[in-house]
Amino acid sequence: MKMSKGQTGRRLLGFAVAGIALAAGGAAFAELGQPAPWEFKLQESATPVMDNITWFHNFLLVLITVITLFVLALLVIVVVKFNAKSNPIPSRTTHNTLIEVAWTLIPVLILVGIAVPSFRLLFLQLDLPKADLTIKVTGKQWYWSYAYPDNGKFEFDSLLAQDKKPRLLGVDNEMVVPVNKVIRIQTTGADVIHSFAVPAFGIKIDSIPGRLNETWFKATKLGMFYGQCSELCGKDHAFMPIAVRVVNDQEFATWVEGAKKKFATAPANSFASAGAAAQ
Repeated sequence: MKMSKGQTGRRLLGFAVAGIALAAGGAAFAELGQPAPWEFKLQESATPVMDNITWFHNFLLVLITVITLFVLALLVIVVVKFNAKSNPIPSRTTHNTLIEVAWTLIPVLILVGIAVPSFRLLFLQLDLPKADLTIKVTGKQWYWSYAYPDNGKFEFDSLLAQDKKPRLLGVDNEMVVPVNKVIRIQTTGADVIHSFAVPAFGIKIDSIPGRLNETWFKATKLGMFYGQCSELCGKDHAFMPIAVRVVNDQEFATWVEGAKKKFATAPANSFASAGAAAQ
């Protein structure tokens, strides 16, 4: 069945409106620090590193969209203008110096334009600034342990809590950090390779037994931020979430004093309790 030009136009307009509504819906559903239904973009940023990752992602998306549309336009021109019906006697042109220089030089300039912000972002991620607080993160089967060597050297385990929301992300003991402070994360694995990742902070680093890896973040927003182990580490890989609570300086100082007492006397969570929490 053929459609009139008016019907075609209305259908295309409908698709455009649906696309705009989807984009607006994705922004409306966005939640700070955790995934959201129908979310199709990166999580809302909470650190300078994630700000740069988001900008670089959007920049590449625009760039590849322009390139794709340009190539599509060239293909359409070739199909329409240089088919056998339009050109019964084909051109025998074999070289064009200007075009050959252009299609060599332009891709090089595009790659340079991508490389400069890419290297800048890599240096930002890997060059650790002077830390205000160091936290040692140990990945275990299947939960995380956090140690605060700068604040009394206490340590505690963080296990999945079935009675907390959001589902499969709530934990019994969150990692607590102060806002607007540089946090150095030192991470290792106690048994197998894990991966410590918090999307809103723009961090993801492997926790490898026998090796101490480092990364950093500076949370600029208060609230709860969630992540998960991002390395397939065994049967309960899907049940070892990461929860980071960002608080102000006064709340952090109060929490530290309470944590020194709580975790100095409380026994460490066992492997059995970790397995039970993941069931």
